[in-house]
Amino acid sequence: MTVPESTYRVQLRPEFTFADAAGIAGYLRDLGIGALYTSPVLDATPGSTHGYDVVDPTRARPALGGEAARQELSALLKELGLGLVVDIVPNHMSVEVPKANPWWWDVLKHGRDSEYAEYFDIDWDRGPLLLPVLGADDAVGELTVEGDELVYYDHRFPLAPGTETGTPQEVHERQHYRLIGWRRGNAELNYRRFFDITNLAAVRVEDPKVFAATHGEVLRWVADGDVTGLRVDHPDGLADPGGYFRRLRANAPDAWIVAEKILHPGEPLPQTWPVDGTTGYDALREIAGVFVDPAGEPDFTVLANELGVKTGYHRVEAEARRLVTDRILVAEVRRIAALLPHFEPEAARQAVAETMIAFPVYRSYLPEGGAHWTAAIDGARRARPDLAEPLTMLDAVLRSDPGGELATRIQQTSGMVVAKGTEDTTFYRYTRFAALNEVGGNPDRFGLDVEEFHRLAAEREAGHPAAMTALTTHDTKRSEDTRARMAVLAEVPGEFARAVRRWTARRGIDEPSLNLLAWQTLVATWPIEPARLRDYLGKAAKEAKLRTSWTDHDEAFEADVAAWPEDVMNDAELAGDVAGFAARIEGPGYVNSLGQKLVQLTAPGVPDVYQGTELWDFSLVDPDNRRPVDYAVRREILARILDGELPGIDASGAAKLLVVHNALRLRREHPALFRGYRPLRAEGPAAQHVLAYTRSADLAVAVTRLPVGLEADGGWRDTVLPLPDGIWTDVLTGREVTGDLAALFGHYPVALLLRGDA
Repeated sequence: MTVPESTYRVQLRPEFTFADAAGIAGYLRDLGIGALYTSPVLDATPGSTHGYDVVDPTRARPALGGEAARQELSALLKELGLGLVVDIVPNHMSVEVPKANPWWWDVLKHGRDSEYAEYFDIDWDRGPLLLPVLGADDAVGELTVEGDELVYYDHRFPLAPGTETGTPQEVHERQHYRLIGWRRGNAELNYRRFFDITNLAAVRVEDPKVFAATHGEVLRWVADGDVTGLRVDHPDGLADPGGYFRRLRANAPDAWIVAEKILHPGEPLPQTWPVDGTTGYDALREIAGVFVDPAGEPDFTVLANELGVKTGYHRVEAEARRLVTDRILVAEVRRIAALLPHFEPEAARQAVAETMIAFPVYRSYLPEGGAHWTAAIDGARRARPDLAEPLTMLDAVLRSDPGGELATRIQQTSGMVVAKGTEDTTFYRYTRFAALNEVGGNPDRFGLDVEEFHRLAAEREAGHPAAMTALTTHDTKRSEDTRARMAVLAEVPGEFARAVRRWTARRGIDEPSLNLLAWQTLVATWPIEPARLRDYLGKAAKEAKLRTSWTDHDEAFEADVAAWPEDVMNDAELAGDVAGFAARIEGPGYVNSLGQKLVQLTAPGVPDVYQGTELWDFSLVDPDNRRPVDYAVRREILARILDGELPGIDASGAAKLLVVHNALRLRREHPALFRGYRPLRAEGPAAQHVLAYTRSADLAVAVTRLPVGLEADGGWRDTVLPLPDGIWTDVLTGREVTGDLAALFGHYPVALLLRGDA
């Protein structure tokens, strides 16, 4: 099996192609990376900036350079000794531009008789395929016929053979599809989609024929040795994730395979999945959590309550999930409820909805994970005792046939409810302390203690040592350095609360959760460009769905939110106050950033470096985190480091690149050093400010945590880290060191230690 020592994620798009990726391959080798890891590379919808909207899985995307450029990149990576990990999307395909997707076009043209009719998860028994593309008024008056196509503004659809004559409305009525108003999609759609995105139609990869058609090209690359690893997007949307992974492994026996599975704290990865692990959100939660001071929780709770931000996490989450079941995924919930025919439709719908609202994890995988299903049913019964009868029937039918349609659909859909309700709604409403509001996060748990971190790291080493670990991804709500600086606020909660009260009185946002999120975001990204912050807050406001949303706009509120960044920054007194506070947390934020990065790069698992984050990166949620990366600057800094420079900790981020380079190079050149895991515990008055461990007998790692408290308590004083016998050298500085922490952390607040001449 080809397990990389590390990966480097790049976001391919028409502006950053296969050739551009080849252009940085030498830099990645010099940085110490083991494998290039790309966003999806199959043909995507025209203009796609991310590639998750595949339209043709049988070819490399022409907009990235096509097959020839893909082969050139693969050849170069092989020459440099680098692997290639490719992101694949088995759950859905884009139907936004029907003509760009030949399978969907054929389905629209021939309906149920299309050879691709069973490729998509369509409920054909409900009549013509509904396409929600018309205006909100549902009017079809703008339809025209051009040759063998039905046209609605810039939307084009095929005509079934022999239906070309008559008025456009008459032609429309004779098709295998119906164009309907976009507002009707959530409630009436008769094909399964990706979350609430009607332009992404679900694909039935549980059918071996569909699996072969959608995976054949990528698996050919794997067989040829061009692709060494696969990252699988959103497996929870599949009918049978375990069966899918078994088929994938059978076709790619030597590939490194990681699944984008979001694990709730304490939830294990299904044992029957033949994968190497997750894509690392569980590791992110653990690594970031150990740098958060739990002592800050009371002050943040008081501040949130005072401002009017709800602090009952589970109640906020239940409300958000109910919004999803009742307004956003209505069509999916009704389709499941129809499988309980002996009950009044609304009672069946509510029983299904309440069960998914109560899910403790994203989904169950019956017959595995039966405890999670039981918890969901029990939670639904407690919340709605009046639904006892349909809930009992739902439970009985599902348990009697865990591979049947009811079990399959409710498990597929529960993950959608959790993701939309929790990640994409609750995390923008429950803004008490936003550093915890991350994919796979647990916002009602304020930080993680060192001993629990050690336990979880040891479990990863024992169970999934080849799992990916991450700190930033294309889906994170904020980048690692933004999160690290935000974590400092937990050490100065009183000071921050007083500042927020001042700032809000002068120029607050008239929605409490967004207001508190905005101030946290501003100080964590300062000095951010107003336009970037404006775009982020606009998205956050719509995701929260409190005062406005993507579909129902409050124009006045959105205008006020859009004006907020410049209003703050153009107010000299207010901006000066914010700048002063941001300067106060900048240094400790750098300490957190270096600490969490070194831990990610050296702890159990395969670390992924998201594009550009080898320097400081204060990005926010997509598309902000897909901005172009300046590789010329990174090459120049790396060249200085290779020449022996020990950069200071400053705004350039060079110190972070030093840490990244040294850790990655050591992993790649001496992988045997990164085996095993054993805690190291400091002794002395500041012992709680150290996270340390050994991997092999000859490699130790030590980092500083909670730096504000450390300084307030008088520094390291006589705190020591008892190292195993021998002579130890800090790889970062080249200096021989002892366990005296004041000296060990004299140059950098982190240390990567080798024993003897290892």
